[in-house]
Amino acid sequence: LAPQAVHETHDFLFKFLVIGSAGTGKSCLLHQFIENKFKQDSNHTIGVEFGSRVVNVGGKTVKLQIWDTAGQERFRSVTRSYYRGAAGALLVYDITSRETYNALTNWLTDARTLASPNIVIILCGNKKDLDADREVTFLEASRFAQENELMFLETSALTGENVEEGFLKCARTILNKIDSGELDPERMGSGIQYGDASLRQLRQPRGTTTQNKQQCNC
Repeated sequence: LAPQAVHETHDFLFKFLVIGSAGTGKSCLLHQFIENKFKQDSNHTIGVEFGSRVVNVGGKTVKLQIWDTAGQERFRSVTRSYYRGAAGALLVYDITSRETYNALTNWLTDARTLASPNIVIILCGNKKDLDADREVTFLEASRFAQENELMFLETSALTGENVEEGFLKCARTILNKIDSGELDPERMGSGIQYGDASLRQLRQPRGTTTQNKQQCNC
């Protein structure tokens, strides 16, 4: 098994976080994404848990390295140390809990301060299957997302609805930002790595066209 793991091919590796208050279903979202099933016996995460999955996004193979952080306040100092160098994050609240929604601003500040101001974040209103117990409307959360420049989805870790889409949407945005030059995988702490050193050559054509232009100007 070990040799296969070493030769696992992917174009990029992105570091992701799953953050938000305790009891919002962060571990269940990660489990649904990695295992494609609901985690029945989910206890509060102690510290940090980890999962990874290779996905295909826009013709590129991307390995998502996902850190699922504890939502309880007593683990805050531990989990914060994992924020550094994250490229993307799922910011999770529970649609049936106004309290978890009200805490979003604090989580958002932490992510942008400790990870990176450029971190790509998608807001996930989880437990969409419990619509009858809803305390936060779609419209209200959608406005919050707009005001804070976040993408937004309502998800259900139980049924799997929008779970994959949440991770993929985030990954797609990061790829677009790499293509546009807004994110530089070679910058330390970007949370992005090339899957293979030879891929760095992909960036050379840009340099070549610039040189050609300069020659034309002469």
